[in-house]
Amino acid sequence: MSRKLVVMLPHLSSVHQNQILAAAQAHGFEACFFDSAEAALSSVADAEIIFGQAPELARHAPRLQWLCSPFAGVDRFTQPGAFLSPDAVLTNSSGAYGVTIAEHIVMVALEMMRRQTEYNEIVSRRDWTRNLPVRSIKNSRITLLGTGDIGWEAAIRLRAFSPASIIGVNRSGKNPGPMFDQVFAIDRLDDLLPQTDLLILSLPGTPETTHIMNEKRLALLPRDAFLINVGRGNAVDERALEALLRSGYMAGAALDVFQQEPLPQDSSLWTCPRLLITPHVAGNMTLPYTVDRIIALFMEDFENYCAGRPLLRQVDLKKGY
Repeated sequence: MSRKLVVMLPHLSSVHQNQILAAAQAHGFEACFFDSAEAALSSVADAEIIFGQAPELARHAPRLQWLCSPFAGVDRFTQPGAFLSPDAVLTNSSGAYGVTIAEHIVMVALEMMRRQTEYNEIVSRRDWTRNLPVRSIKNSRITLLGTGDIGWEAAIRLRAFSPASIIGVNRSGKNPGPMFDQVFAIDRLDDLLPQTDLLILSLPGTPETTHIMNEKRLALLPRDAFLINVGRGNAVDERALEALLRSGYMAGAALDVFQQEPLPQDSSLWTCPRLLITPHVAGNMTLPYTVDRIIALFMEDFENYCAGRPLLRQVDLKKGY
């Protein structure tokens, strides 16, 4: 009797599907492919592995041994009752999104510093105003709150702009490599914020990261600082940030993630000055390279699973990452 692998990835290419199918057959698995959780729901009762971002499937899979999320953030799977099977382990696709999110970080940093949103409005009026004061990444003091795959890939790209410094902040204070001038533990954050021109957050969504940038810490930033959040929306106190932006305290902020998504149409954030909003697109699966990496990481851990080896990207459900 075949073991079952349920794959729930919308718009999976035939090349990727054939890769997974060949590996599954080689190890005695039946691979079932679905475009939606609703379609897959009737097939998960005897699933041993699920590859997809669908918590509703995990709650209906009593024989599940391993769920591989194609996303890096897995907070939806860390809540009580997320898994029906007590034996299920969770892995994520951390390592697949660094490139696309790092490019997004560079894009919005330049948009804010070079006033591109305002120039777009000027051009839309067929005006020729061209004297807005701009800023540069060069000689800026950059603090990366989060030094994992996203922080590392962002640091590589930002280094090319010759900033004054690139400082990392993480739980341990350990430096992952030469892209960072220094790395400090999270308890030093309050000391670092007043020396930050550009703050970039790429944190997971956990109780410890909720409102890590609260009203007090946001006010520690210099008056002309910029903030970018590409991690989880819980990390920033949106009301406090909006108040500072409306008061003219901060030079700008770029948010790709929000406490409530989609951002409600009646949210006052839509009209907040100096706030650049993107609809959680920094790290989605629209870049082919990202999808290639997601499949490659799954295939690597699928071989580990079948060989009885530890899974390389297993999530600690208590920590949330």
